[in-house]
Amino acid sequence: MPRSDVQYKELDLSTRVDVAPVGDDELSSEFDAKSSLAETNPAPQFRRAVRRVVVRKGALPKKTAGRIRIALGMLAIFSVAALAYGAVYRYGTRSWRFRVLSSDNITISGLEKVPRSQVMEVLGGDMGRNVFFIPLEQRKKQLEEIPWIESASVMRLLPNRISVEVQERTPVAFARINGRIHLVDAHGEIMEPTRKSHYSFPVVFGLNDSDPLSARGAQMKMCSQLMNDLDAGGNHYSNDVSEVDVSDPEDMKVTVADPAGAVLVHLGSDQFLSRFKIYLSHAAGWRQQFQKLDSVDLRYEGQIIVNPDGGQQAATRNFSTEIRRRGARR
Repeated sequence: MPRSDVQYKELDLSTRVDVAPVGDDELSSEFDAKSSLAETNPAPQFRRAVRRVVVRKGALPKKTAGRIRIALGMLAIFSVAALAYGAVYRYGTRSWRFRVLSSDNITISGLEKVPRSQVMEVLGGDMGRNVFFIPLEQRKKQLEEIPWIESASVMRLLPNRISVEVQERTPVAFARINGRIHLVDAHGEIMEPTRKSHYSFPVVFGLNDSDPLSARGAQMKMCSQLMNDLDAGGNHYSNDVSEVDVSDPEDMKVTVADPAGAVLVHLGSDQFLSRFKIYLSHAAGWRQQFQKLDSVDLRYEGQIIVNPDGGQQAATRNFSTEIRRRGARR
């Protein structure tokens, strides 16, 4: 049936109509808590009991048990390592393979001045000994007590060899001590001359073998400084020096091997080259002026003392005045 829109045109939309359901109150009263319908479905009388989970507890906490397992594992590892070490140690200390059988098992390098027999006097007692029981550091110290040996190294080479490497000392001068001629190095170590070597050194006086090595080392340091200064600039004046007296560090004295006669020159404690040049420039004039030229003292600034150590009367010259006079003559 077609809808007629005419019927709805006159409807007032602003009017609100509330429609309440008639049956809601009746339903609520029927299902009220006190009604008989509510009692027909009562709450269940029985509930399922909650089952407890049984947990078995160990004698130790879990963390403690883990730590114990780790400790036991480490103990087992250490035990195996100790047993292995013990087996290797027994084999190394008791086997004949690790014994130094003869001198052929001892190799020595670096020997030039020191005879091999002198080194074997230190190491000879180790033949037939287990290579692990040889005190290497002690043998090193014993070898360095030999005057010609500056340093030494001792090593064991498995299975049964000993290697020795030696560095010998380098002499720099002869030393006259107690009426005998010795060799001495830059550190003051005194050595006996060998038959194989030939040296051309000046002779050093003033060293004493009873003095400590540090004192002799200080004296030889001054001697080396003097010789180096004389050779500075390619002059090689040290070749003219035959003797050096180091007994007084404040007065280093050298003996010049002059064809006309040896002369003792006092050079003091510094300015060795400049003072030695003064001697060279005036030596010929002094020989003409004096009957014999024995010694010259150049320690004092602007002053020269001729023959202070000789039997003749010493003569003193004012060096600055003499230089001025020579300049005026020119």
